[in-house]
Amino acid sequence: MKKIVCLLLSCVMLLAVLGGCGNGGTKTPDEPGASTDTAKSFSVGFVLRTTNNAYYASIGDGVKASCDELGWKCTVLDSGNDTSKELENMETLVAAKADLIFLDCVDPSAATASQKVASEAGIPVINLDSGVDDMSMQVTTIYSDNEQNGMEVGKYYASTLDADYEISAVLLSGNTGSIAGQQRREGLMAGIIMQRTGCTEEEAWAAADEMEKSIVSTGKAKNEEAKFEISGQGWGNWTIDEGLVAAEDLITANPKVNLVLGENDSMLIGAITALKNAGITYGTEGTVKLISAADGSKDGYDCIKAGSIMAIGENSPSKIGALGMKIAEEILVNGKDPESYDDITMTEAVAVTADNVNDHYDYGF
Repeated sequence: MKKIVCLLLSCVMLLAVLGGCGNGGTKTPDEPGASTDTAKSFSVGFVLRTTNNAYYASIGDGVKASCDELGWKCTVLDSGNDTSKELENMETLVAAKADLIFLDCVDPSAATASQKVASEAGIPVINLDSGVDDMSMQVTTIYSDNEQNGMEVGKYYASTLDADYEISAVLLSGNTGSIAGQQRREGLMAGIIMQRTGCTEEEAWAAADEMEKSIVSTGKAKNEEAKFEISGQGWGNWTIDEGLVAAEDLITANPKVNLVLGENDSMLIGAITALKNAGITYGTEGTVKLISAADGSKDGYDCIKAGSIMAIGENSPSKIGALGMKIAEEILVNGKDPESYDDITMTEAVAVTADNVNDHYDYGF
C-alpha cells in the first residue's frame, strides 16, 4: 500500500513539473500566453517640456501607457517650461541609470546641455516633438511633418475652389521666431499655389518662400497666378483666447476676408467666435472658410464634423509617442545601433477633413 501511495505522489509531482497530463509541455516565451518572467524589463525616462498642456501631457501619457504594457518602468518628469529644471530632470534620470531617455525640450539651444549629460553616461536620447540645435548626441528627433501637413491641407482647400475664385486670406500665427509656425504657414501657401497653378512642388515652395518674405517685411503677401492674397497676419500665441483677439483685429481690418489660415486649430476655434460675433457666416456653407496646418485636437476635429473647419493637418502626440516607442524597442530589445537612425524621423503627413475625420479622431488629443 505504501508503495502505491509513493508511486501516486511521484506521478503527481512529475505532472506538476511537466504542466499536467495532455498539456504537450510548457510554453516557450515566444508562444502566445507564455510566461514573460524571463523577459528583461527596461527603465525608461521622459523629460517632458510641461504637463500643463493637453498636447504635451498626451505624449507623456502615451509613452507611459506603452511602457506599462511592455512591463517597463517609465518615469515622466515635468520641466515646467524651465530649462534649468529640464537639466535637473535629465541629471536625475542619468543618476537613476535609465536605459533610454525621451526628451521633449523647452528650448532647442538649451537642450544641448541636457543631452550632453545623457550622452556622457552612454544613455540613448530620443527627442519627441521638439527639435534640438545639436543633433550629434541624439538617436533621432521625431515629430510630424509640418511642411507637408500644411501642403496637404492647402491642396485640399484649393481643390474645392472654382478656377476664377479670388482668395482673400488672413493668417493666424503662433509666436514670432517659431520655426514650426513658419513651416506650417509656408506649407499652406505652397499647397494652395501648387494646386491652383499646376506648378511643380519645387516651384510651389519657392513661391511660398517669396510670400513668406513679403509677410515678414510688410505683413501682407500675394501670388497673382494663384489668385491668392494674404492681407494680414495676427499673433494668437497658439491659444483659443488669443486667437480670438487676433482674429477680431484681422477681421475688422480686412472685411473682404474669405479664408482664415491657422498655424494650429486652437487659434481657429478662437477665430470662429470672432466671426460669429461679427455676424459673418463661416464653415461649409458660409462665406469664410477655415483651414489649419496642425494640430488635430479633438475639439478641432469636432469642428470639422460640425462643418466649421474645413481641414486640419494631423500632428498627433499619440502617433509621435508610438513611433518613439517603436524605435526604443528596436534599440533596447533588438539591439539596433542607436547611431543608425536619421537625424529626423517624421510621421506621415495627413490632411484631416470631413471625409476621414472619423478614421483619425482617436489620434487627437
